[in-house]
Amino acid sequence: MGFIDEIKARAKADKKTIVLPETEDERTYQAAETVLKEGIADIILVGNRDEIEKKKAVYDIAGATVVDPATDERTDSYIAKLVELRQKKGMTEEQARELLLTNYLYYGVMMVKMGDADGMVSGACHSSADTLRPCLQILKTKPGTKLVSAFFLMVVPDCDMGYNGTFIFGDSGLEQNPDPEKLANIAISSAESFRILTGQEPVVAMLSHSTKGSAKHPDVDKVVEATKIAKGLAPELKLDGELQLDAAIVPSVGESKAPGSPVAGHANVLIFPDLDAGNIGYKLVQRLAKAEAYGPLTQGIAAPVNDLSRGCSAEDIVGVVAITSVQAQAM
Repeated sequence: MGFIDEIKARAKADKKTIVLPETEDERTYQAAETVLKEGIADIILVGNRDEIEKKKAVYDIAGATVVDPATDERTDSYIAKLVELRQKKGMTEEQARELLLTNYLYYGVMMVKMGDADGMVSGACHSSADTLRPCLQILKTKPGTKLVSAFFLMVVPDCDMGYNGTFIFGDSGLEQNPDPEKLANIAISSAESFRILTGQEPVVAMLSHSTKGSAKHPDVDKVVEATKIAKGLAPELKLDGELQLDAAIVPSVGESKAPGSPVAGHANVLIFPDLDAGNIGYKLVQRLAKAEAYGPLTQGIAAPVNDLSRGCSAEDIVGVVAITSVQAQAM
């Protein structure tokens, strides 16, 4: 059984309700059909009821719940709650009504906020900013978490590194150039995400172009400082840095470059120094190693809402729905 199949099995064991608000995209219906057929999650499709009903002639989505904001009896209570949440920002009832009736991502997030859904998956035809903005405005950050960040779950075929070829790459989707404190918190959140999704112990490498002082540069200093902060915040974690990528995941190189490190050669959580490195890194592995790449998945939000790459396939959406369900179980 592959890793994503394990995630799907866990999702099936305790089914959650996931909102798919991008009902203008065919991939949403393809994914919903598969999710329902395999019993991975219960699905809510948010959009114009007449348009969604037409899709039932093409896709087997009869098991999905259809929510039309224009007619749903909960819309007025959602409007009132949104005004309450955003009144300090000047939100009026008229503005809240227009937003919820025209922007289905906001409506989906309100369903999660009000407990009518367990999570949401979006981003197939919206930018990351469009997906995350309502989350940050409505759901806020999880208690005890200082920032929202993003990661990719990478599953590399025929790979004996990481956890049977499974890694978390963070932050590969959101924080452009995190300072040492942010980088430390990204590492801690990513370790928690790895534990939730795999059930295994995270082994966290703080990546750099330097290993243990082999190069001198302010960029290296940032990673060294972030490592110190992370160790102070979570001393129980297996976490070390700064490490070059090969020293982090190849045992023989780790032993040579960082002898005595509890992480070198065995890392399964890779923390990149900035978004450029993280984004380039995950795409290299995805394209050259033909890895499965799920994300950008979010961490640090008070409820699970996950982003998608706009180049995703319907099967990618299915995988992220399963991951979101497992995250919701952990909540």
